[in-house]
Amino acid sequence: MGAGALYVHVPFCRSKCAYCDFSSWATRAGDPLMGAYVASAAHMVRQAESLGLLTGCRTGYLGGGTPTYLGADDLRSLVAAMAPHCPRELSVEANPDSLAPDVLDALADAGATRVSVGVQSTNAAELEALGRVHGPEQALDALSRVAAAGLDASCDLMCATPLQTEDSWEKSLADVLSCGVGHVSVYPLQIEDGTALGRRYADEDPAFNAEDVQAARMEAAERALGAAGLARYEVASYARPGKACAHNQAYWTDVPYLGIGTGASGMLGAGDYELLRTAAPRLPKAPADAWRVRLTVTSGRRAFAEAAGMGELSYDLEFLTEPQAAAEDLMLGMRLSEGVGEDLLAHARDVLGAQAVDSAVAEARREGLAQARADGGLAPTRRGWLLGNELYGIMWDLAPGTVREVGISCAPAPHE
Repeated sequence: MGAGALYVHVPFCRSKCAYCDFSSWATRAGDPLMGAYVASAAHMVRQAESLGLLTGCRTGYLGGGTPTYLGADDLRSLVAAMAPHCPRELSVEANPDSLAPDVLDALADAGATRVSVGVQSTNAAELEALGRVHGPEQALDALSRVAAAGLDASCDLMCATPLQTEDSWEKSLADVLSCGVGHVSVYPLQIEDGTALGRRYADEDPAFNAEDVQAARMEAAERALGAAGLARYEVASYARPGKACAHNQAYWTDVPYLGIGTGASGMLGAGDYELLRTAAPRLPKAPADAWRVRLTVTSGRRAFAEAAGMGELSYDLEFLTEPQAAAEDLMLGMRLSEGVGEDLLAHARDVLGAQAVDSAVAEARREGLAQARADGGLAPTRRGWLLGNELYGIMWDLAPGTVREVGISCAPAPHE
């Protein structure tokens, strides 16, 4: 069958943002490691193709980190390697400070269809507090240039952040809408351990990030974006008609995807995992009852750049049985505004038991988190949108047993 979606991760940035806990590192411009990393990633895309892992691929996403920090030439070569496998959509993340005209030209020429600009805010003081290196004008100019280039313009905004007010949040929303964006993702700030903000607020729960503030900001975003013609199709994402991100939707709808790059995650069916094992024989054979395999590349950026192929990488693995996969599908499907269809519920009843599934559905409805669809499916309510973790937990609690986890190094031993 092959993966239906391809994700490639670029771990390089100009600097580390104050909130970021992703696999990314501040790297000096022009560091030769970036070119070596790109060459390795492009080689692994071709290797995946030769294995048959990209046979059914339709969408791709080049994320980070900051892909546009690679510069025009390296970015062009990586996008060009991905584009043949992404006929429906190929999205690339960009930061405003590195989206130079030649970089944008390279994206368009190489086959990208969508550029997602990390705006976060259009208030200078808020950007500085988040550790962003661009200013408001630079961000809005980048969005406008993406739209003018004929690419789908998308952006990220972050709410419940230091110094943000109700008025400044509404201005950020209005500012990006004025640039012709067709897609906006809205995320409440998560203060993670190990980040600059995590250290700054280690002993307190700052009022600017309180749950009621997060909810109020998300509701304000829904009002502003909805009035401009962007409908919420996923818990954090809004789009004009026909502009929803197909790659993001793949994550929530049981589409297998392949992750390439340090820190990249993927999800493969058991059969496709066995195809990967032909290139990485040190990977363990999947248990007999494995239905789905989740993989995260744990090799560092230098090890990835030096690897001769996927067989020399290290991974964290999760093996899910069919019942566990069914519970996961219900959980992930409830992130979508449309929820899950009757067919998915019927499959879940078959493998998890009708009584267990119907009890979970009844609990979600009783708590006001979900509602029945006319076609027999189940969709989140407004309360379920705002209290998503409660709804997701009800669905995941259906999963029997414990997911089997394995960490494996595929790198050759020194004597090899």
